Amino acid sequence: MKNILEYILFLFFSFLCQILGLQLSRKFSALITLIFFYVIPIRKDVVIDNLKHAFPELSEKEIRNIAYGSYKSFAITLVEILYLPRINKEQAKDVVKINNLDLVDRKEKEKNGLILLTAHFGNWEYFAISTGLNLNKNLSVIVKSQRNPYVNNWMNKARTRLVNEIVPLGISIRNVYAALLRKGIIGLVADQRGPEESIKLDFFGRKTSVYTGPAILSLKMSSPIIYGVAVRQPDYSYKVDFTEISKEDLPDDYEGKVKLLSERLLIHLEESIRKNPDQWLWMHKRWKH
Repeated sequence: MKNILEYILFLFFSFLCQILGLQLSRKFSALITLIFFYVIPIRKDVVIDNLKHAFPELSEKEIRNIAYGSYKSFAITLVEILYLPRINKEQAKDVVKINNLDLVDRKEKEKNGLILLTAHFGNWEYFAISTGLNLNKNLSVIVKSQRNPYVNNWMNKARTRLVNEIVPLGISIRNVYAALLRKGIIGLVADQRGPEESIKLDFFGRKTSVYTGPAILSLKMSSPIIYGVAVRQPDYSYKVDFTEISKEDLPDDYEGKVKLLSERLLIHLEESIRKNPDQWLWMHKRWKH
């Protein structure tokens, strides 16, 4: 019953965003920010704690400003996702400006498969859809299932309505390998905390467990990794600059290769966050173990 009630509420807000239109819905996100930052402060303590550890040189006021900006960014992303059933191909394609799409095109033509890596930054859902449309290819997007099965089904239909296919995380890693064996492109968001037993690397000066999946996939399948995030602009468009993660000068042993490649990925992520700290999702307990 709880899942059904949540889903009904979810559908109501999605319908409201579609009626209001994208521009008006984005303005409505300001109210959502105020509610969840001041009235019902969801995970606010986690956000503040994360920011204090990541930016110890900043004042309390500066930390709170970034925290508020992060809630605002997430609220904008949320209403943009709720609008997905109404967005058309041209809107979805043009909302993300990719400065060097030719890099992805060149690497895809090497026929080793391709790992397209992003983060919970800006709008990662628009990132995947727009990239697929601009490449005119279906990305195999690896997703973590939502707790609510009704919302999960809604999300997956929205993600694949215009382009792309979904590969649920945890069902079968063979599906991921199969996509790379077909010389396809997989899309992956891999900026959250890894399992406790995973390798520990420095991230904003603190050790944290790292999800090594992208590095392992890349090494086993000889697939290049292209990293990029969708940075929100003042006009609510997004800009992406893709970067290939270097595999040069890796150590001889396999574990050393996984560690160094994962470290290089983490360095790029930290650089992106430092440039626009308010656009990353700080609500996750990234340094739990």
